[in-house]
Amino acid sequence: MFFPESRIRVFLWGQPTDMRKSFDGLYTLARSGFAVDPLQGHLFVFANRRGTQIKVLYFDRSGWCVWSKRLEAGRFIRDWRHVTQREIDPTALKMLLEGIEPTRRYKRYCLLPAEADMARC
Repeated sequence: MFFPESRIRVFLWGQPTDMRKSFDGLYTLARSGFAVDPLQGHLFVFANRRGTQIKVLYFDRSGWCVWSKRLEAGRFIRDWRHVTQREIDPTALKMLLEGIEPTRRYKRYCLLPAEADMARC
């Protein structure tokens, strides 16, 4: 992709998206679902229900770009229960496009005082 990574923010849509949507449909989702202006040049990543296709929406100062990638075998996202709508870093996007799922979270051991709740771990 053709952008300086230090200034680009990447936002992952946390629900399956209809891949028939194009520029206007994806722009509407990005504008309503995130607290940032899509016209600022950020990347918005959408995936279909089966996790085999990804579209990335981007505004490059002169117009909208939509990049799409479809896998012939395998999936970008294996289980939608682990995907949340959030900001990811450009490295996580590169991993996702290569087939490495960076959105999965694993529970880790956390030592807390006895009065603290376990939700913070």
